[in-house]
Amino acid sequence: QVQLVESGGGLVQPGNSLRLACTSSGFTFRNFHMTWVRQAPGKGLEWVSNINMDSSGTTYAEPVKGRFTVSRDNAKNILYLQMNSLKPEDTAVYYCAKRTWDVWGQGTQVIVSS
Repeated sequence: QVQLVESGGGLVQPGNSLRLACTSSGFTFRNFHMTWVRQAPGKGLEWVSNINMDSSGTTYAEPVKGRFTVSRDNAKNILYLQMNSLKPEDTAVYYCAKRTWDVWGQGTQVIVSS
């Protein structure tokens, strides 16, 4: 079935890094633009980053610009989010999704705390 599965979340100290992965199945991954969104505790969904189907373009929300990098491996059907210089305010559940918004992963928890 059509599925997105995130992984790579965890507890990390401020200033450190994490790389999230989103493994897709059940659809032709390379044909779709993809996105990362997050939801902090008690808050609504916040868009984080987009990447075009062929990696030709990426965009970032201001709070993560310069610290996060989105990428994808269309041969492996995996979307990535490299998160550097993490801050406590990056604490959230991170979700990957197709830009058509019809398929989402289950989310992976990121906690940034000393």
